[in-house]
Amino acid sequence: MRIGPYQLKNNLLVAPMAGVTDRPFRMLCKSMGAGMAVSEMVSSNSLLYGSAKTKRRANHEGEVDPISVQIVGADPKMLAQAAQYNVDEGAQIIDINMGCPAKKICNVMAGSALLQNETLVTQILEAVVKAVAVPVTLKIRTGWDKQNRNAIRIAQIAEASGIQALAIHGRTRACAYTGDAEYDTISAVKAKVNIPVIANGDITTPEKARHVLQYTGADAVMIGRAAQGRPWIFREIEHYIETGEHLAAPPVGEVRRVLLKHVYDLYAFYGDQTGLRVARKHISWYTKGLAGSATFRHQMNQLESCDAQLSAVNDFFDEQLQRGERLHYVEELAA
Repeated sequence: MRIGPYQLKNNLLVAPMAGVTDRPFRMLCKSMGAGMAVSEMVSSNSLLYGSAKTKRRANHEGEVDPISVQIVGADPKMLAQAAQYNVDEGAQIIDINMGCPAKKICNVMAGSALLQNETLVTQILEAVVKAVAVPVTLKIRTGWDKQNRNAIRIAQIAEASGIQALAIHGRTRACAYTGDAEYDTISAVKAKVNIPVIANGDITTPEKARHVLQYTGADAVMIGRAAQGRPWIFREIEHYIETGEHLAAPPVGEVRRVLLKHVYDLYAFYGDQTGLRVARKHISWYTKGLAGSATFRHQMNQLESCDAQLSAVNDFFDEQLQRGERLHYVEELAA
């Protein structure tokens, strides 16, 4: 899988997720086998450039190449400026968000709302490609709703505008995250364009990843929610695609080490107070489905110090070790 001058180590990508794909998470997923990780979206509103949140999102210190930053907005000139700003901050690939279904994004005609206006899509893509010397990629959905699936036309516009890779989530904006992702549209797009196509949506297991690659002919798959609390899914998928065999589940000791390093990285990145709060959701994802985890999560979410949070995590995993070297799930894991 190649994007512009960047040859990725494999065709497994981390999907951009607001509030999730910060630098610690991206670096973790890359260390666990992901070939590339796209940042959480950065607003094109220049008034936000000075905010602490925006500065954190533009922080790529120590991150493995290539560094891909997603921008969101609805004004071609502002998106072009945002692209240049992020390139100046170290972005090596700019990704444009035309896939987010959130109301607060769509209500300002950004994200997947843009799929309703193909003329504006063209203006945005051409403006951003012209503004920067790095590759520009695009993330879309299959259309606005099931009656208006226009992913093929958007893909052709993207290719003509100079977009160098296209990621498609197999749902419409109206579907949000409900129902099952469909891959027929992704397959149809792949047949119509010559740029790399990346399939996204409901890719939760190694078997599903291989199936989607084979069914759609896509050049890569993009993993989102399935990597939350399970960053080793990338090495599991890579191993299964290469060998047809499953890797053993990570032992309890490794999961504890991965989780604790992730939590320490969050403290360092956000500071103790914010890091403590951000860590709560990640700890919940890592422990979901394990014996005693519901009680643990409830108690852990009440803790107000990093030391208490770390102690609770260690106590919980001590209990898991007493059950054996491998994790034992007692609840259905969410997709």
